[in-house]
Amino acid sequence: MIAILNSEGGASFKSMNVQAVTVHATNNYFVTASLDGTWCFYELSSGTCLTQVSDQSKGYTSAAFHPDGLILGTGTTDSLVKIWDVKSQANVAKFDGHVGHVTAISFSENGYYLATAAHDGVKLWDLRKLKNFRNFAPYDKDTPTNSVEFDHSGSYLAVGGSDVRIYQVANVKSEWNLIKTFPDLSGTGKSTCVKFGPDSKYLAVASMDRNLRIFGQPDEGGYPPLHTMVYVEWSKYTRGFLQ
Repeated sequence: MIAILNSEGGASFKSMNVQAVTVHATNNYFVTASLDGTWCFYELSSGTCLTQVSDQSKGYTSAAFHPDGLILGTGTTDSLVKIWDVKSQANVAKFDGHVGHVTAISFSENGYYLATAAHDGVKLWDLRKLKNFRNFAPYDKDTPTNSVEFDHSGSYLAVGGSDVRIYQVANVKSEWNLIKTFPDLSGTGKSTCVKFGPDSKYLAVASMDRNLRIFGQPDEGGYPPLHTMVYVEWSKYTRGFLQ
């Protein structure tokens, strides 16, 4: 089930085995990625699936739109990252090198870089050269990295696993500094998704304890915990998010 939440209410769409949801730059469409080896392009207002794409992948575990809305990135159960032309639905690039399911994908806002997460940690890719240029291993070999997210400015990178870690870039190719660690408040030891809110004022963290937690400045007000969430996508253009 896909739930769309905003300040005026919510809506839900039925879709099987969905692992990820990503909103298009126009805010009129979204894509779901599923374990059945398909990704679907939906009209947001009606919930109609306009296009369904399948290939030889065993299953999709993550997805994200490029900021220009013309390119889609997907992660698979067989450790691959695939880049798609949204208009033609053609697979135009493929990245390998991860171990385990590719759990999360995030494009930098300038569109030059891609961050991906899997059991072995985080990889950063240069989309202009189609090369991996940096790797993070924030956790031990038995702890998967479940989420990774650039903030809107491209200056910060959030990583979620057994805790949540925020890195600040000093030099995109060579120096990323850990500046903040949020402990696991769920008691499960598993943060499943991390997303920056508008202007990076908030950080949404989904966990396996059936709660969504919003971190922010105390004087910004709070949001109550919501029910079970393993993935959250914050719309950049409206005050709402998808799960």
